[in-house]
Amino acid sequence: MLQNISLQNFRSYEKDSFSFENTTLIVGPNTSGKTNLIEAIFLLSNGKSFRTEKDFQMIEFNKDFARIKAEAEEVVLEVVLTNGQFSGAKSQYKKFLVNGIARRRVDFVSNLPAVLFSPQDLDIIIDSPSLRRNFLDDCLESVDKDYRIANLSFVKALRQRNALLEQAREDGERSEKNFEYWDKLVIENGAVLTKKRAEFIEYFNALEKDIFNCLINYDKSIISKERLLQYATEELASGVTLVGPHRDDFSIFMFNSSRNNTHDVKYYGSRGQQRLAILQLKIAQIKFVEERLGKTPVFILDDIFSELDEGHINLIFNQIGKQQTILTTTHKEFIPKKMLKLMKIISFVK
Repeated sequence: MLQNISLQNFRSYEKDSFSFENTTLIVGPNTSGKTNLIEAIFLLSNGKSFRTEKDFQMIEFNKDFARIKAEAEEVVLEVVLTNGQFSGAKSQYKKFLVNGIARRRVDFVSNLPAVLFSPQDLDIIIDSPSLRRNFLDDCLESVDKDYRIANLSFVKALRQRNALLEQAREDGERSEKNFEYWDKLVIENGAVLTKKRAEFIEYFNALEKDIFNCLINYDKSIISKERLLQYATEELASGVTLVGPHRDDFSIFMFNSSRNNTHDVKYYGSRGQQRLAILQLKIAQIKFVEERLGKTPVFILDDIFSELDEGHINLIFNQIGKQQTILTTTHKEFIPKKMLKLMKIISFVK
């Protein structure tokens, strides 16, 4: 359970602190800093932002560093960000600390598990495959150190291999000896990612669905020595690696009871059905984290009332109380009065 958080030079916060209870409601108009606070909690949970890939963008304008520190049960977590101008540092860096001791991100993640649900999550279904791969990465990195290590190694090896392919394309030929080391790394680590992604999808498909009856179809791109050889000519022409988990995708299929078959929610589901499918994914993620870590994750609900209708909101209200929940909203009138009495309220309303 997250108890409190202190922010220094983080986004719109120069110096602020907040405390949390089992259910906490953050109220304020748009641009008041609600999502910035949620981002800080997510950063402490996952070691990265859900809004940007550039860490320096989380530092307050005209500041050289940012510090985010939180107390949870039995652990104190801290992240320090710099823009390369702090204490003589020549480059940007991100430092993680657990109980005051520096840790790598692979050892930092999972100390404060959290699951985020926001209106933008609908894009997981309707947008590009990269968002669906990011969802799988977030699920698995939050519970599995081996996955975190394999993903880090795979991304680095893939970047080097693609650089070799780009050079080979310019030269018009490739030396297989130059590729041996990087091929080995992408194959070994790619196999770990594929295996663990498949395990999560099998877990989801076997799970009893209490919100929306659906299943995931995993379109995996197997990487092996044989498949790399098979696509060698195409890779030389394109300058990039064409097979592997970086090309994975998945689809969510809903059941049509009247026709006794399934349909892809992306193409045949209504917007309401797509929302329910995402909510079911998030509830499954909570259960997955709880089973794997033996810890119930914090459930973060960012501005869901702007997108969901009353029926869907009531489904979410049914989840409150099952774990620590932190909600943001522009108007506390969206919350039933009987529930408001049970919530701690952080108000940005002047």
